[in-house]
Amino acid sequence: MPHLIYRSSLTSLLLTATLLITACATRPVAPPLPKKPSSAPAVAPAAPVAPPVARPADHLRRVSFSELPGWGDDDVRAAWPALLASCAALSAKPGWGDACADVGKIDSSNLAAVREFFQTRFVPHHVRNPDGSVTGTVTGYYEPLLRGARIRRGQFQTPLHSPPPDLVSVELASLYPELKSLRLRGRVVGNRLVPYPARAELERQNSLSGRELLWVDDPVEAFFLQVQGSGRVRLEETGETVRVAYADQNGHPYRSIGRYLVERGDLTLEQASMQGIKAWVAANPSRTQELLNVNPSYVFFREEKVADPAQGPRGALGVLLTPHRSIAVDPQFIPLGAPVFLSTTLPNSTTVLRRLVMAQDTGGAIRNPVRADLFWGFGADAGEMAGRMKQSGQMWVLLPLALSAQ
Repeated sequence: MPHLIYRSSLTSLLLTATLLITACATRPVAPPLPKKPSSAPAVAPAAPVAPPVARPADHLRRVSFSELPGWGDDDVRAAWPALLASCAALSAKPGWGDACADVGKIDSSNLAAVREFFQTRFVPHHVRNPDGSVTGTVTGYYEPLLRGARIRRGQFQTPLHSPPPDLVSVELASLYPELKSLRLRGRVVGNRLVPYPARAELERQNSLSGRELLWVDDPVEAFFLQVQGSGRVRLEETGETVRVAYADQNGHPYRSIGRYLVERGDLTLEQASMQGIKAWVAANPSRTQELLNVNPSYVFFREEKVADPAQGPRGALGVLLTPHRSIAVDPQFIPLGAPVFLSTTLPNSTTVLRRLVMAQDTGGAIRNPVRADLFWGFGADAGEMAGRMKQSGQMWVLLPLALSAQ
């Protein structure tokens, strides 16, 4: 993909923030967060200034199911496991109870019954951008597999780190409910919260020594693991495969190394996919760290067991992602957990891709209403699809009747 998608929970650290230590003495424990959050808005030193909050009417236009191109062609039964996951997280929330309560009454093997369920309990809304356009960008992400070890030795010289103890995370929603999807990160120096070190400084100072979770054999693959936000590592000692899931992030905004190479003239826009960048690094090994340091963001991981190899990692909604049926969205515009009908094309292709998916994740590069990142699943084949996907597309969010009426 020409502009790589950051798959971790990113929040831009407010470089001028001057929060008193008493305001952040109790460090919030980060829940299982996505691979990628919203960026924090600029604020004055004394207090954040809330950005304008978009109303549903600003970006959603109610339509009928007959206006969804290809709605009748999609096997919506394939989205049912993802819907069950969404309902597990949403059933107790206002507006979702009735629809989710009826899920257990449906024969999920009956295509007509599943389609009727969506058509009678949800209302589609065409998603529009702020300028009134209805077309946006659809990219892809996946769960990579790396080779690693628990002990540093041999070719395993690149660490994956767990969160450092001095990393402070502040939920802005506790003071400003309108900023519920935003979070501030840094460390306390004296009585102030200051930015946490960027990637280059962390590497140069070796300040994360002692926080090594695992060691892997390729610094570039480790970087792209951070871009995806989670992945799996096959351990040399035992042959076991474990998941390394997003745990936290240093608070710096993501900067695309693909865009950097394009701006320098090292790659063309068409070449700046994940595969193209890896090829450039292989041809320019002496510049590897220079390139990686362009991105100041740094992701920390936690280890998890892989209970079901067919399931993906947990997304921002807190549920396991379903390959081909989960997407990341901008939660300022698309409610997390909501069904979304997606109309786009396959990577580097004009072949139509139209399917019902669930909005279950977020991303640092996922901004604007008509913007989606499709989860392709695990492994090399998924990586091939995700790494090359940067297509145009349209989106229709399906809201429960109670929420649509509002």
